[in-house]
Amino acid sequence: MRGALGGPRVLLRRLREVMAEPVSAQDRLDRIVVLIAANMVAEVCSVYVLRVDQTLELYATEGLNRDAVHLTVMSVDEGLVGHVAREAESLALSDAQGHPEFAYRPETGEEIYNSFLGVPILRGGNTLGVLVVQNRARRTYTEEEIEALQTTAMVLAEMIASGELTALAKPGAEPAVRRPLHLKGVALADGLGLGHVVLHEPRIKVTNVIADDVVKETARLDAAIGKLRHSIDLMLEDDGLSKAGEHRDILEAYRMFAHDRGWMHKMREAVLSGLTAEGAVERVQSDTRARMMRASDPYLRERLHDLDDLANRLLRELTGRARPEREALPENAILVARNMSPAALLDYDRTRIRGLVLEEGGTTSHVTIVARALGIAAVGQVENAAGLADQGDPVIVDGQAGEVHLRPPGDVEEAYAEKVRYRARRQAQYAALRTRPSVTKDGVHVDLHLNAGLLVDLPHIAETGAAGIGLFRTELQFMIASAFPRISEQLKLYRAVLDAAGERPVTFRTLDIGGDKVLPYMRAVEEENPALGWRAIRLGLDRPGLLRSQMRALLRAGAGRELRVMFPMVAAVDEFDRARAMVERELTHLRRHGHGLPEKVYVGAMVEVPSLLFQLDEILARADFLSVGSNDLVQFLYAADRANVRVADRFDPLSPPALRAFRMVAEAGARHGKPVTLCGELASRPLEAIALAALGYRALSVSPAAIGPVKAMLLEVDVSAARKVLMPLLEDRTGTADPRAALTGFARDCGLPL
Repeated sequence: MRGALGGPRVLLRRLREVMAEPVSAQDRLDRIVVLIAANMVAEVCSVYVLRVDQTLELYATEGLNRDAVHLTVMSVDEGLVGHVAREAESLALSDAQGHPEFAYRPETGEEIYNSFLGVPILRGGNTLGVLVVQNRARRTYTEEEIEALQTTAMVLAEMIASGELTALAKPGAEPAVRRPLHLKGVALADGLGLGHVVLHEPRIKVTNVIADDVVKETARLDAAIGKLRHSIDLMLEDDGLSKAGEHRDILEAYRMFAHDRGWMHKMREAVLSGLTAEGAVERVQSDTRARMMRASDPYLRERLHDLDDLANRLLRELTGRARPEREALPENAILVARNMSPAALLDYDRTRIRGLVLEEGGTTSHVTIVARALGIAAVGQVENAAGLADQGDPVIVDGQAGEVHLRPPGDVEEAYAEKVRYRARRQAQYAALRTRPSVTKDGVHVDLHLNAGLLVDLPHIAETGAAGIGLFRTELQFMIASAFPRISEQLKLYRAVLDAAGERPVTFRTLDIGGDKVLPYMRAVEEENPALGWRAIRLGLDRPGLLRSQMRALLRAGAGRELRVMFPMVAAVDEFDRARAMVERELTHLRRHGHGLPEKVYVGAMVEVPSLLFQLDEILARADFLSVGSNDLVQFLYAADRANVRVADRFDPLSPPALRAFRMVAEAGARHGKPVTLCGELASRPLEAIALAALGYRALSVSPAAIGPVKAMLLEVDVSAARKVLMPLLEDRTGTADPRAALTGFARDCGLPL
């Protein structure tokens, strides 16, 4: 490094000595800037720290006016220092004052310095501050000098992240590394969770970043990369992955990155500058993360996840941790992850989990369904959540508003604590309604059933006083399993469900897999429109062995009692006929082999595909009952993918077109004397439940948490009065009718508990 006194390795060794000295934080910083200035042969070295108010404060300097320390404050949109912080990239200039973003600060006395080199102080891709050196002479800083300053900045990042500098800050101007954050996402599961962060895949903590022996560290890095490449090759050679599309594509991407020469070169250069192998991996990944987080290209941002995972794998090789260690959960754990499978969520002690925060995740994803079943508040699509949170951080999850408060200030925490107390009081009121029949003020019985799919759902039957299980999602057992469940395993689950329900009815939905619900052990089929593709009954009819084995388990589980089974995604009467014939064949098989049979088998169809709206008389002549899957029916009616955040909420399910469709099914069921239930998320909202009761629905299947609020509303409503408000709006042909506004006004006028 030109002009440097001893080079970066000598500087790092001296920095380590300073970091170990028993001095105050300010004295330590003051000594660090003197060391850096001397090593870089610079007249000025300054450290700026990003504060909670998103301004940069001068914390230490050698060369500038020392009276400006803790007085000079600038916006991240101001000056060259602000540019480095904002862009998270180094900036080297031989004529700083000629740069368009140069901002003169008279209190610092920096007007006499021409050359400027600033590097961001990064941790996990997040900017914590800026490290600057300056020279009077017009100087071109070399790549080696820039690399040395970046390496030094990493040591400062750990010092800032440790919280050591907080004592130097004025109230309200603390370093941003610990600043409160209000993050917005998408509400996945209702509820409020107050607790502390537990990272699902915690980052490997690098405690020693300064190398004692560079040659040894280079050898360690090369050996770890060799092991990493070999492990990826072994996974790719695994027979189980040889034909699996999505999983293999991810591993192929990992192999490509692991052999990338640019990535390798940067890490080796970082080691040669004086870092340990672990420090080099972390520094290169932090720099890469900072750049890619600011990229506008969604493809690049998606690749960031792959690089994060690859860097963590490499750190595990270096530290000897084959797998991330699972720490004991605190009492009030809030899980934070990029994404998570249902099986991974169920692997935790659910009695200690209060919330879930995901960088990905949609309202209909598998893990979301499990979170709802467990009663865990969940928020998804929270950008960079795992990168912003540290293990043990206080956090609040608002599953109703889709918001996350990371390191919340005291007033926010107290406000949410009061909300939690209020919800607890409401839950106590709902619990008091558990044994009351669900009968409206004008004497209309509306049975409230549960949506379920896991054994953890079963205690909710007694807890809520539900009339039964109106939708048991059998596919969840398949989604959380590592291999296809055998008939004996399915039989065990179905018997447990029926035993838990006792005399209450249970309606099993046959497998709704395929499309976007890909089982980890089944080959993925690439489809442009998976929701409209090869899924549910279509897959079952094309793979009859799959459906027949499930029917056999269901029929055996129902021996000696009534059994209710329904088929999802029925689009044509012929599909239902073929599926029902399969049920008859399995009954014949069981009789022939001497197995006990159900007392009665009721076979129904789900109304989710709009084409079935025009075959209602035909399907009702064959089916014993119908169940409306409002989630899919509404998305197909409006051609609006409910997993696409851009259009998912564009159309109101209480709009006249959707309500007319729901009315068609209810009226057809009444004509044929066949029961009709609605089991989508729509029924779980009190206002929507009023609309459905007014349309003629006498059975709703809802989430466990919704039983109380919906029942409280129904007990107070006069359905005939609500019908008088709603029905004229469905006959309106002006295109301006607003049923939601009308029902909201009706509920408010009646004093109903919205």
